[in-house]
Amino acid sequence: MTQQQNPRKSIVIFLLITFAISAIFYAFIIHTAKIMGGRGAFVTGMMWSPALGAFLTSLIIKRPISALAWKWGESRYQLWSYLVPLFYSLAAYLIIWTVGWGTFYDREFVGGVAKSFGLEKLPDGFVIALYILLTASIGMVRSMSTALGEEIGWRGFLAPEMYKILGYTKTAFIVGCIWALWHLPILLFADYNSGTPAWYGFSCFSILVISGSFIFTWFRLKSGSLWTAVILHASHNLFIQAIFTPLTLTSEKTKYFYDEFGIVIPILSMLVAIYLWTRRGELPAPK
Repeated sequence: MTQQQNPRKSIVIFLLITFAISAIFYAFIIHTAKIMGGRGAFVTGMMWSPALGAFLTSLIIKRPISALAWKWGESRYQLWSYLVPLFYSLAAYLIIWTVGWGTFYDREFVGGVAKSFGLEKLPDGFVIALYILLTASIGMVRSMSTALGEEIGWRGFLAPEMYKILGYTKTAFIVGCIWALWHLPILLFADYNSGTPAWYGFSCFSILVISGSFIFTWFRLKSGSLWTAVILHASHNLFIQAIFTPLTLTSEKTKYFYDEFGIVIPILSMLVAIYLWTRRGELPAPK
């Protein structure tokens, strides 16, 4: 079996290159202790490290970059990729707001949005609706630009390569574990957390990322398109990080329940993952 045909060698090469490039940006982020250090350039570089890993690995094993599933595929899968993170994140925040672990809405944040839009005299409800509409539409462009870097690597290259030898369940789980560990340095040594103890935040985040890997991998394999994973990733980041979390008025206990480092979203994401796992028989055979 040649190197080009051996998935195990391809996987090892990809992981070594990806983590080596990522280490450069880990160092910059840890030096500043801020995820948005360097005006966001460092985290953008980190998020594009898996893509560089995929490109360089493809060059080494003499595989065309066109093999990374660039085709759009059926639009229904792209639509569901946008909606699934909206559904589980909205459900999570409705639970958080209803139970009282957080409150809708943060007037100070909405006031800042109104000022930035020049709409200080309009009702908060109008400002919130306009903010959500613009962020959920135009904001997807920015969100996809960074999500694309990760997904070219994780679901464009790594997941399909593992699927050839491990099948869906093991692939989704192992890629999810790698994905979680890839985030660990910035969670431990920078401000990539909502304020909970590191062990708690990483535990919740790992549940979220591993369950997310089952979701992302299912859509990627079912659709045959990299873009489902990109849209899933971008939609997830957008609705949680840019909409629901900043709109939530927090108390001391909120950090244990909301965002990616609280427990509610990981539980709901896991339920979606379990549902898709029961439909694993629909996935095409490994090639």
